[in-house]
Amino acid sequence: MENRDHIDRTLNHLFRQESGKMVAVLIKIFGTENIELAEDVVQDALVKALETWKYRGMPDNPRAWLYRTAKNKAIDIIRRNKHSSIIDFSDPEKQLLTSGYTLTTTMDTYWQEQHIKDDFLGMMYACCHPDISQENQITFILKALCGFSTKEVARSFLTSEDTISKRLYRTKEYFRKHKIRPVIPTINEINLRTKTVLSAIYLMFNEGYNSTHSDQLIRKDLISQAMFLCRSLLSEKRTQLPEVYALMGLMCFHASRINSRLTEEGRLILLSKQDRTTWDAELIRSGEQYLNKAAFGGELSTYHLEAAIAYQHCCAKQYADTNWTMILEYYELLLKIANDPIVFLNRCLVILELKGPKEAIAALESVKNDKLLEKYYLYHATLGEIYQRLEDNNTATTYYQKAIELTQSKQERQFLKDKIARISN
Repeated sequence: MENRDHIDRTLNHLFRQESGKMVAVLIKIFGTENIELAEDVVQDALVKALETWKYRGMPDNPRAWLYRTAKNKAIDIIRRNKHSSIIDFSDPEKQLLTSGYTLTTTMDTYWQEQHIKDDFLGMMYACCHPDISQENQITFILKALCGFSTKEVARSFLTSEDTISKRLYRTKEYFRKHKIRPVIPTINEINLRTKTVLSAIYLMFNEGYNSTHSDQLIRKDLISQAMFLCRSLLSEKRTQLPEVYALMGLMCFHASRINSRLTEEGRLILLSKQDRTTWDAELIRSGEQYLNKAAFGGELSTYHLEAAIAYQHCCAKQYADTNWTMILEYYELLLKIANDPIVFLNRCLVILELKGPKEAIAALESVKNDKLLEKYYLYHATLGEIYQRLEDNNTATTYYQKAIELTQSKQERQFLKDKIARISN
């Protein structure tokens, strides 16, 4: 039984890492009008692995076994459909698939390592086409490139499988209608298109780091997949851009702290109370390396500044050593790049630590009627903390209660209820 459990874990991890690559190659072969066919072939390869490996044991090279199985299945489909209209063979490269003399060698070419890498990255850019909503982008990435089932994607968004199926259908229809091809953008397009991809990756990471759609506050599967996608961008010279390195560094810094954020009972632990000896030193070192590699080009991105802020927290040996002055400077620069009310709110939290509650209240006055912040639980939680420090516990409680109404996270609700209980006694 232990051996079977080991096989299950290994196959699940391998499938998460490799299924998207196989889907991307198969879409290149079958065309974007046959996305479901590509997904079915990969699913068949997984099922066959489960059936075979549990009785014969794992092969020496599980990845190569999966790829070979998917490739052979694709060859069978091509042979059965070479005279049908299911697959468009008009492309000169695909015409070689219709001949028995060139089918196998042409298919082998599709599965060469560099082609696999290019097709996967091309599919990532296709999933993040600017005309597709970010919600649908992430849904499709999780399904097509990360090996998530429809049920798992639905659980990630805390919605129904039917809703996810409709999102996937709309995205696939867009692919078919506009004949979207999974290709890496040209040099002229790559900077703009990469920004869209990074935005989707960071949204996925944030949902894993501080989930708003799950009973679990931390979703390590989403964190892992977001970092995997970013590393995939860095594996290709054309997409080794400064902001990609910066985002990778930022995610490393944040991921290094995940094991210290919750008690064994699942209660939130504030940054000031976290056991820093549990932080992952190797991830912090990796984050530093990525951030150093991000220091080229003429543009300072939000990822550079957010990573610099996260680094300041990671390099402080204890909370009291935090360089709040430097962090405030980074937030000032962030506001100049992106006049975002959430960034403004985080800046106010830094002012609270550096200058005290009266200065923080004064800073918040300028966004007092911001409609976005009014709907954001952390805005009210921050006001609650400020008024608590001003020893106005009644006002603090009012804001904490409003924050409880606005957050879907049971951990955040419990954390805020505990704060109310402490100031009520």
